[in-house]
Amino acid sequence: MAFSAGWGPAFAGSFIRIIDDRGRKHEWRSPPRRIVSLVPSDTYSLLRLGARDLLVGRTRYCVAPAEDVEGIELVGGTKDADVDRIAALDPDVVVANQEENSKRDIERLDAAGLRVLVSFPKRVADGVAHLARLARLLGHAAAKPGAPAPSAYVEHGAPGQPPPAAAREQVAAAYRAHAAAEAQRRERPPIRAFVPIWMDPLMTVHGDTFISDVLDLVGAQNVFEDRARRYPLAADLGKAPPLPPERVQGRDLRYPRVTLDEVIARAPELVLLPDEPHAFTDADAAIFRSLDIPAARRGHVIRCDGKDLMWYGARALEGLNRLREIVDAARP
Repeated sequence: MAFSAGWGPAFAGSFIRIIDDRGRKHEWRSPPRRIVSLVPSDTYSLLRLGARDLLVGRTRYCVAPAEDVEGIELVGGTKDADVDRIAALDPDVVVANQEENSKRDIERLDAAGLRVLVSFPKRVADGVAHLARLARLLGHAAAKPGAPAPSAYVEHGAPGQPPPAAAREQVAAAYRAHAAAEAQRRERPPIRAFVPIWMDPLMTVHGDTFISDVLDLVGAQNVFEDRARRYPLAADLGKAPPLPPERVQGRDLRYPRVTLDEVIARAPELVLLPDEPHAFTDADAAIFRSLDIPAARRGHVIRCDGKDLMWYGARALEGLNRLREIVDAARP
């Protein structure tokens, strides 16, 4: 039986069944009471869904909402999780991400016998569906209009459980925000935008990324959407022929290293400099403002909140209007 990541019956009998983005099936007899989150955006979403009392562990990068994460135990970083400490916390589920967390840590958590729910959203819509999946994990299934709730536990909650109505409304609001953004996107042609994610080496994103989809949703076109990463490094910088496809199978090609000459050739009308994963500085901005590109000539090299571009789930939906305002201000 397949179970949707979005709204649908969370219970079959007395079970919650969810399939994660690795294709692994997970079952719980009742909603988890102890959750460790290794993903900053998922920690944010869980807190927005009202699960503060259920979170027993987080990474040092899970910093928002600041007033809510304080007091949740630290279990290392996103790439260097303290697996022994996580196991000692005896969680009912560990929430992880295929890209954010290291493969080694996820494998060690699996080997420790922990239930690891792994996500990998590449589109804003995927992030909304994952938010709904987290709500289902918490036991908040959406019944059909007029139908009774699946159980009294889900309808009324339980000690330590978030109120179901608030969690359901959070997900419903996310779907509405995404639908509204889709409608607005069709109203005006996109402008050309460049988003670097690292300065040295200069790196950006391919079209098959969450960041690129966010840009598209707020009215911008990723100027490097067709640019895959090439191997070896010299090939990525145009100084050597790339390896053939059979030699790079299994490697992530979505984060190419590019040159400033390539940026000039792509002629972005807007350059967005996020504050994560690399915190772009005024000195970095000055380099892009010195280039012969429309964005520099028109004063549209802009620093922005990286969470708006990268934190899928609840946080990304909150940032759409801010990003759209930046994009609209850069229109000719």
